[in-house]
Amino acid sequence: MSKSRINWYRYAAPANFYPLAGMALPWFMGLAIILFAVGLYIGFFVAPPDFQQGNSYRIIFIHVPAAWMGMLLYVLLAIYAAIGWAFNARLASMMATAIAPTGAIFTFIALVTGALWGRPAWGVYWVWDARMTSTLILMFLYIGFISLQSSIDDTRRADRAGAVLAIVGVINVPIIYFSVQWWNTLHQGATIRLGSRPSMAPIMLAAMLIMTAACWMYSIAVVLARVRTIILERESEAPWLAEASSTLPGNYAVE
Repeated sequence: MSKSRINWYRYAAPANFYPLAGMALPWFMGLAIILFAVGLYIGFFVAPPDFQQGNSYRIIFIHVPAAWMGMLLYVLLAIYAAIGWAFNARLASMMATAIAPTGAIFTFIALVTGALWGRPAWGVYWVWDARMTSTLILMFLYIGFISLQSSIDDTRRADRAGAVLAIVGVINVPIIYFSVQWWNTLHQGATIRLGSRPSMAPIMLAAMLIMTAACWMYSIAVVLARVRTIILERESEAPWLAEASSTLPGNYAVE
Protein backbone atom coordinates (compact mmCIF):
# COMPACT_ATOMS: atom_id res chain seq x y z
CA MET A 1 0.00 0.00 0.00
CA SER A 2 1.37 3.42 -0.92
CA LYS A 3 2.58 5.54 2.00
CA SER A 4 1.40 8.69 0.20
CA ARG A 5 -2.24 7.66 0.43
CA ILE A 6 -4.37 10.33 2.10
CA ASN A 7 -5.81 9.38 5.48
CA TRP A 8 -9.30 10.86 5.14
CA TYR A 9 -10.25 9.74 8.67
CA ARG A 10 -7.75 12.29 9.94
CA TYR A 11 -10.04 15.04 8.71
CA ALA A 12 -12.97 13.78 10.77
CA ALA A 13 -11.44 15.70 13.67
CA PRO A 14 -12.46 19.40 13.83
CA ALA A 15 -8.84 20.39 14.53
CA ASN A 16 -7.72 18.94 11.20
CA PHE A 17 -10.81 19.80 9.19
CA TYR A 18 -10.82 23.50 10.13
CA PRO A 19 -7.69 24.53 8.17
CA LEU A 20 -8.59 22.18 5.27
CA ALA A 21 -11.99 23.85 4.96
CA GLY A 22 -10.34 27.26 5.04
CA MET A 23 -8.08 26.36 2.12
CA ALA A 24 -10.86 24.78 0.02
CA LEU A 25 -13.50 27.46 0.59
CA PRO A 26 -12.16 30.16 -1.84
CA TRP A 27 -11.80 27.61 -4.64
CA PHE A 28 -15.39 26.44 -4.36
CA MET A 29 -16.68 30.02 -4.13
CA GLY A 30 -14.62 31.03 -7.17
CA LEU A 31 -15.99 28.11 -9.18
CA ALA A 32 -19.52 29.00 -8.07
CA ILE A 33 -19.17 32.59 -9.31
CA ILE A 34 -17.80 31.47 -12.69
CA LEU A 35 -20.46 28.78 -13.17
CA PHE A 36 -23.28 31.11 -12.13
CA ALA A 37 -22.10 33.70 -14.67
CA VAL A 38 -21.84 31.14 -17.48
CA GLY A 39 -25.09 29.37 -16.61
CA LEU A 40 -27.14 32.58 -16.34
CA TYR A 41 -25.69 33.92 -19.59
CA ILE A 42 -26.57 30.76 -21.51
CA GLY A 43 -29.96 30.40 -19.85
CA PHE A 44 -31.12 33.99 -20.31
CA PHE A 45 -29.30 35.14 -23.45
CA VAL A 46 -28.32 32.08 -25.53
CA ALA A 47 -31.08 29.50 -25.04
CA PRO A 48 -34.06 30.09 -27.39
CA PRO A 49 -37.60 30.83 -26.16
CA ASP A 50 -39.82 27.84 -25.46
CA PHE A 51 -42.35 27.14 -28.23
CA GLN A 52 -45.23 27.07 -25.70
CA GLN A 53 -44.20 29.28 -22.76
CA GLY A 54 -42.07 31.86 -24.55
CA ASN A 55 -39.49 33.46 -22.28
CA SER A 56 -41.34 32.77 -19.02
CA TYR A 57 -39.87 29.26 -18.96
CA ARG A 58 -36.38 30.70 -18.27
CA ILE A 59 -37.14 30.74 -14.57
CA ILE A 60 -36.49 26.98 -14.65
CA PHE A 61 -32.75 27.75 -14.73
CA ILE A 62 -33.12 28.99 -11.16
CA HIS A 63 -36.17 27.03 -10.03
CA VAL A 64 -35.08 23.51 -10.97
CA PRO A 65 -31.50 23.64 -9.57
CA ALA A 66 -32.86 25.23 -6.37
CA ALA A 67 -35.48 22.49 -6.02
CA TRP A 68 -32.88 19.77 -6.59
CA MET A 69 -30.52 21.33 -4.05
CA GLY A 70 -33.29 21.63 -1.47
CA MET A 71 -33.90 17.89 -1.66
CA LEU A 72 -30.27 16.77 -1.96
CA LEU A 73 -29.08 18.94 0.91
CA TYR A 74 -31.78 17.52 3.17
CA VAL A 75 -30.59 13.99 2.39
CA LEU A 76 -27.02 15.04 3.21
CA LEU A 77 -28.24 16.72 6.38
CA ALA A 78 -29.98 13.53 7.47
CA ILE A 79 -26.90 11.40 6.69
CA TYR A 80 -24.55 13.68 8.63
CA ALA A 81 -27.02 13.95 11.52
CA ALA A 82 -27.40 10.15 11.66
CA ILE A 83 -23.61 9.61 11.62
CA GLY A 84 -23.17 12.21 14.34
CA TRP A 85 -25.84 10.57 16.45
CA ALA A 86 -24.78 6.94 15.89
CA PHE A 87 -21.02 7.40 16.25
CA ASN A 88 -20.93 10.50 18.46
CA ALA A 89 -19.01 12.18 15.64
CA ARG A 90 -18.84 15.87 16.49
CA LEU A 91 -17.86 17.09 13.03
CA ALA A 92 -20.71 15.19 11.36
CA SER A 93 -23.23 16.87 13.68
CA MET A 94 -21.64 20.24 12.94
CA MET A 95 -21.94 19.56 9.21
CA ALA A 96 -25.66 18.80 9.60
CA THR A 97 -26.14 22.07 11.46
CA ALA A 98 -24.18 23.96 8.80
CA ILE A 99 -26.16 22.46 5.90
CA ALA A 100 -29.63 23.31 7.23
CA PRO A 101 -29.73 27.09 6.46
CA THR A 102 -28.45 26.58 2.92
CA GLY A 103 -31.01 23.85 2.24
CA ALA A 104 -33.77 26.04 3.64
CA ILE A 105 -32.75 28.95 1.39
CA PHE A 106 -32.75 26.79 -1.74
CA THR A 107 -36.14 25.31 -0.83
CA PHE A 108 -37.52 28.81 -0.26
CA ILE A 109 -36.17 29.92 -3.66
CA ALA A 110 -37.76 26.85 -5.28
CA LEU A 111 -41.14 27.67 -3.73
CA VAL A 112 -41.04 31.35 -4.68
CA THR A 113 -39.82 30.81 -8.25
CA GLY A 114 -42.30 27.96 -8.65
CA ALA A 115 -45.14 30.30 -7.68
CA LEU A 116 -43.88 32.98 -10.09
CA TRP A 117 -43.67 30.40 -12.86
CA GLY A 118 -47.08 28.97 -12.01
CA ARG A 119 -48.90 32.27 -12.56
CA PRO A 120 -48.27 32.53 -16.34
CA ALA A 121 -48.17 28.73 -16.87
CA TRP A 122 -51.24 27.68 -14.85
CA GLY A 123 -53.02 30.95 -14.13
CA VAL A 124 -52.45 30.70 -10.34
CA TYR A 125 -49.51 31.23 -8.01
CA TRP A 126 -50.25 28.24 -5.81
CA VAL A 127 -52.26 25.03 -5.72
CA TRP A 128 -52.19 22.34 -3.06
CA ASP A 129 -50.96 19.62 -5.38
CA ALA A 130 -48.67 16.82 -4.22
CA ARG A 131 -45.34 18.27 -5.48
CA MET A 132 -45.87 21.77 -4.15
CA THR A 133 -47.32 20.64 -0.82
CA SER A 134 -44.54 18.14 -0.14
CA THR A 135 -41.94 20.82 -1.02
CA LEU A 136 -43.61 23.17 1.45
CA ILE A 137 -43.36 20.40 4.07
CA LEU A 138 -39.63 20.18 3.26
CA MET A 139 -39.35 23.89 4.04
CA PHE A 140 -41.08 23.31 7.38
CA LEU A 141 -38.70 20.42 8.13
CA TYR A 142 -35.70 22.69 7.60
CA ILE A 143 -37.25 25.37 9.82
CA GLY A 144 -38.11 22.74 12.43
CA PHE A 145 -34.56 21.36 12.44
CA ILE A 146 -33.02 24.82 12.85
CA SER A 147 -35.55 25.89 15.49
CA LEU A 148 -35.23 22.65 17.46
CA GLN A 149 -31.45 22.86 17.64
CA SER A 150 -31.59 26.54 18.58
CA SER A 151 -34.06 25.91 21.40
CA ILE A 152 -31.83 23.42 23.27
CA ASP A 153 -28.84 24.85 25.12
CA ASP A 154 -26.96 21.56 25.49
CA THR A 155 -25.16 20.98 22.19
CA ARG A 156 -25.16 17.18 22.27
CA ARG A 157 -28.84 17.02 23.20
CA ALA A 158 -29.61 19.50 20.42
CA ASP A 159 -27.69 17.37 17.92
CA ARG A 160 -29.53 14.19 18.96
CA ALA A 161 -32.95 15.84 18.86
CA GLY A 162 -32.18 17.34 15.47
CA ALA A 163 -30.98 13.97 14.19
CA VAL A 164 -34.29 12.31 15.07
CA LEU A 165 -36.23 14.97 13.16
CA ALA A 166 -33.84 14.82 10.20
CA ILE A 167 -34.00 11.03 9.92
CA VAL A 168 -37.80 10.93 10.18
CA GLY A 169 -38.21 13.84 7.79
CA VAL A 170 -36.00 12.40 5.05
CA ILE A 171 -38.89 10.16 3.99
CA ASN A 172 -40.44 13.32 2.52
CA VAL A 173 -37.69 13.59 -0.12
CA PRO A 174 -38.72 10.55 -2.23
CA ILE A 175 -42.33 11.66 -1.81
CA ILE A 176 -41.41 14.99 -3.43
CA TYR A 177 -39.47 13.32 -6.23
CA PHE A 178 -42.08 10.70 -7.14
CA SER A 179 -45.16 12.80 -6.34
CA VAL A 180 -45.74 13.65 -10.02
CA GLN A 181 -45.80 9.92 -10.81
CA TRP A 182 -47.82 8.70 -7.83
CA TRP A 183 -50.63 11.27 -7.95
CA ASN A 184 -52.50 13.31 -10.53
CA THR A 185 -50.93 16.71 -10.18
CA LEU A 186 -50.85 20.07 -11.91
CA HIS A 187 -47.07 20.08 -11.72
CA GLN A 188 -45.30 18.88 -14.85
CA GLY A 189 -43.29 15.66 -14.78
CA ALA A 190 -39.51 15.42 -14.60
CA THR A 191 -37.71 16.52 -17.77
CA ILE A 192 -34.50 14.72 -16.77
CA ARG A 193 -34.52 11.09 -15.62
CA LEU A 194 -31.72 8.62 -15.18
CA GLY A 195 -31.65 6.15 -18.07
CA SER A 196 -33.92 8.18 -20.35
CA ARG A 197 -33.31 10.90 -22.92
CA PRO A 198 -33.97 14.47 -21.67
CA SER A 199 -37.08 16.07 -23.16
CA MET A 200 -35.46 19.48 -23.67
CA ALA A 201 -33.07 21.14 -26.12
CA PRO A 202 -29.35 20.47 -25.49
CA ILE A 203 -28.59 24.18 -24.94
CA MET A 204 -31.35 24.40 -22.31
CA LEU A 205 -30.09 21.23 -20.65
CA ALA A 206 -26.54 22.60 -20.63
CA ALA A 207 -27.65 25.82 -18.92
CA MET A 208 -29.60 23.89 -16.30
CA LEU A 209 -26.73 21.52 -15.53
CA ILE A 210 -24.24 24.40 -15.30
CA MET A 211 -26.56 26.23 -12.90
CA THR A 212 -26.91 23.04 -10.87
CA ALA A 213 -23.11 22.73 -10.67
CA ALA A 214 -22.93 26.38 -9.60
CA CYS A 215 -25.44 25.74 -6.83
CA TRP A 216 -23.37 22.76 -5.68
CA MET A 217 -20.16 24.80 -5.57
CA TYR A 218 -21.93 27.62 -3.74
CA SER A 219 -23.45 25.18 -1.24
CA ILE A 220 -20.08 23.58 -0.50
CA ALA A 221 -18.45 26.99 -0.03
CA VAL A 222 -21.04 28.43 2.34
CA VAL A 223 -21.34 25.18 4.31
CA LEU A 224 -17.57 25.11 4.77
CA ALA A 225 -17.63 28.73 5.94
CA ARG A 226 -20.49 28.03 8.32
CA VAL A 227 -18.99 24.85 9.75
CA ARG A 228 -15.74 26.72 10.45
CA THR A 229 -17.75 29.21 12.51
CA ILE A 230 -19.51 26.37 14.33
CA ILE A 231 -16.15 24.74 15.08
CA LEU A 232 -14.88 27.98 16.60
CA GLU A 233 -18.03 28.26 18.74
CA ARG A 234 -18.08 24.67 19.95
CA GLU A 235 -14.34 24.12 20.32
CA SER A 236 -13.55 27.48 21.93
CA GLU A 237 -12.18 25.74 25.04
CA ALA A 238 -10.24 23.06 23.14
CA PRO A 239 -6.45 23.06 23.65
CA TRP A 240 -5.79 22.69 19.89
CA LEU A 241 -7.63 25.92 19.17
CA ALA A 242 -5.77 27.87 21.85
CA GLU A 243 -2.45 26.52 20.57
CA ALA A 244 -3.32 27.26 16.95
CA SER A 245 -4.51 30.75 17.86
CA SER A 246 -1.13 31.56 19.41
CA THR A 247 0.82 30.33 16.40
CA LEU A 248 -1.46 31.32 13.53
CA PRO A 249 -3.46 34.32 14.75
CA GLY A 250 -4.62 35.28 11.27
CA ASN A 251 -6.39 31.96 10.69
CA TYR A 252 -8.21 31.54 14.01
CA ALA A 253 -10.44 34.38 15.14
CA VAL A 254 -10.85 33.27 18.74
CA GLU A 255 -12.23 35.77 21.24
